[in-house]
Amino acid sequence: MIKRRVETGRAPAAIGPYSQAVVAGGWVYCSGQIPLVPETGELVDGPLEAQARRVLDNLAAVLEAAGSNLDLVVKTTVFLRDLQDFAAFNAVYAEYFTGAPPARSTVQVAALPRGARLEVEAVAAVAPPPPLEWGP
Repeated sequence: MIKRRVETGRAPAAIGPYSQAVVAGGWVYCSGQIPLVPETGELVDGPLEAQARRVLDNLAAVLEAAGSNLDLVVKTTVFLRDLQDFAAFNAVYAEYFTGAPPARSTVQVAALPRGARLEVEAVAAVAPPPPLEWGP
């Protein structure tokens, strides 16, 4: 199986020895995204909702670079430092995943990189290429 590394400047660079995502076998496996601003690498300061939007925007950028999008996500895993943030996160998540949402697991963790309050990873299908157009 051939795998392809995905990198985009529209999402934060990896802060360790890993790829933002890897495409293999028609699927994209996205590393966890935390609420870092891509241009500065700084953690979003503010309420959980603002951090959740940044995380999901970062995830969408990685998916796009991989040839996918949020509509093609089949599974997410959400890591929250505090399950008291569950309802606030769900409200933002529902804005990004409309229609039939992906399968999801949510777990509370003791800590996340850079002191983030949340992290989201995803698995998505790669979009099929558009059909070829033939001339007249």
